[in-house]
Amino acid sequence: MTDAPSAGERAHFDALQSLYAAAPINRLFASRLEVIESGLARIHFEVDERVFHAAGAAHGTIYFKMLDDAAFYAANTLVSDRFLLTTAFNLLLTRPVKVGPLIAEGRWVSGRRRVLVADSRLIDAEGEEVARGTGTFMRSHIPLSSLPGYRG
Repeated sequence: MTDAPSAGERAHFDALQSLYAAAPINRLFASRLEVIESGLARIHFEVDERVFHAAGAAHGTIYFKMLDDAAFYAANTLVSDRFLLTTAFNLLLTRPVKVGPLIAEGRWVSGRRRVLVADSRLIDAEGEEVARGTGTFMRSHIPLSSLPGYRG
């Protein structure tokens, strides 16, 4: 078990959660970010028929969004001054998803200076992994403090 986050880290984590909640895309994909600790984030999402493709399971858009968001925020827990940008993301989709809750768990893997790497996995209600992803994220020129949703 890791040490509890410092007050500064906790403020950054809370501000990242606020930033996530404020993102306009989340009006389309209702979900919730939970920053656990430095390098670890979870996205909670409920799948329903509105996100199904023609064959009656969740569209790949959901897999990508959840996995990218979880990995992105896991990486951005380590960067408190700049917004990160996804520069590449690889997906492995292993099972179809029907109605129910999903959790995407992202973990920072490496890098702290310019480029960060993070993995994520998508878990269904039965605890089965249905997809995984790996992303690379680069520091942008956008200060986190300049973003309306980031309340640090």
